[in-house]
Amino acid sequence: MKIEISKDFPDYFKSSYPEEFELFSHFEVTAGIPTVLFAITTWKENGKPNVCFHSWSCFHGDKTAFFAVMGNLYQHTHTYANIKREKCFCINFLPISYYDQLVDTIKENDLETDEFETGKFNLSKAHTIHAPMINEAFMNIECTLKSVEDLSGAGMTAMIIGQIQHISVDRDYAQGYEKRYGKDGFMMLVPAPQDLVTGKSNQSAIATINIEKYD
Repeated sequence: MKIEISKDFPDYFKSSYPEEFELFSHFEVTAGIPTVLFAITTWKENGKPNVCFHSWSCFHGDKTAFFAVMGNLYQHTHTYANIKREKCFCINFLPISYYDQLVDTIKENDLETDEFETGKFNLSKAHTIHAPMINEAFMNIECTLKSVEDLSGAGMTAMIIGQIQHISVDRDYAQGYEKRYGKDGFMMLVPAPQDLVTGKSNQSAIATINIEKYD
């Protein structure tokens, strides 16, 4: 037997915090699909560096180009405005040991805030675009803006597609699986899986990758 959840909000779903279902679709916690966590870095209009801890994304392309497809980027944020203005951004992958520092950049993100200073990150400049990069990241991906689309048409979030121009990888992560996959590698967001029987909410989880099989 399968539990069926429609596009209409289930009245028995309980929220983890008051605005949860004002911000997110109930389908997110129904599905609970994990996605990789990373930091988007851009310049604010006043020249201060900006950090946005983000997920809800995928990376793919063909032999002619490779793309970062970032969903659920809120249109009221500095990051959204910065990307539209500068037409570029950098994606930085950090291990789970940096989680708390990245969360600090969410708590302190005023226009006048140097968010690299807040997160205690060292800054370097990208090679091909006008964007700051986090030195501590084991991988930096430089993107030019390809397109922006408001999928829902509600003026809340946007899907931003960046075309990847350059990738920098720490030498320790350049060979094999050991460093990229595990506690020192990619960090994953597991959206709080709703109890689909009782409607009880759960906490979101932060995970790392454990390789089970080679194909």
